[in-house]
Amino acid sequence: MDQTVTAPRAEGNDFPGAAPGRDGPRIAVLGSLDYPDLTDEDTAMIRRLARTALATFRGLGARCEFVETSTPLKDLGDPERVTEYDGLFLLGGGDVHPELYGRGEAVPRTFGVDRRADEFALTAIRAAVDAGRPVLGVCRGSQLINVAFGGTLIPDIEDHRLHRGGPGEPLFVDEKVTVTEGTRLAGLVRDTRLTVRSGHHQAVDRVGGELVAVARADDGVVEATEHPDKWVVGIQWHPEDPAGSQTHRLRLFEGFVAACAQDPQPR
Repeated sequence: MDQTVTAPRAEGNDFPGAAPGRDGPRIAVLGSLDYPDLTDEDTAMIRRLARTALATFRGLGARCEFVETSTPLKDLGDPERVTEYDGLFLLGGGDVHPELYGRGEAVPRTFGVDRRADEFALTAIRAAVDAGRPVLGVCRGSQLINVAFGGTLIPDIEDHRLHRGGPGEPLFVDEKVTVTEGTRLAGLVRDTRLTVRSGHHQAVDRVGGELVAVARADDGVVEATEHPDKWVVGIQWHPEDPAGSQTHRLRLFEGFVAACAQDPQPR
């Protein structure tokens, strides 16, 4: 896994690996830059979000290594090698394959499904958790965390208005979410009522075993989960969107980097 990205649809290699001269924690960043169904506009958005996440981590002293999960599986190596890193961060992207959360039939509005990338990420999440590594996932990453713990997903949110733009509108919207007091997430963002950037048509349905729901949208949809004992957090929104709150992004990422700098949690 010890690789930097060579993105298939990139304008040059603008996703460098570890920042020179840093001795902070090493974070494996999993994401796909070339999954199915992407338009040029989608690609530009995904790269913008990934760039912001990596720049934020490097600004906090972390050494990030991007792992492109949409490359052929034979090129990815062993997903359990994430345990050689100090933490695991999962970016957003396409939908999780429905069979991986118990939906054998076709689901509506499926987009960007790449089962190979899903299975790689799920194995990586389980290995990182078992090794006591902090895990943080956004959007698709949050959904993958839930599936890794045996949870299910809402395949398509029918009333999308709080969660994404409508046809012909920008994908991302400002969404209000309420964070449960006393949770790890509330301590990280130092607030219980947030305005966040969202653009999703799926979300956590049945919360996976050991996880708890710690944030909800105004319509009750789960917007974040966490493990009560281990440093595992999944958030449905996009703190790495440059149009969102820089304060909340820095607080969240800073807390994750600090956790990655600690000795691994016991198994």
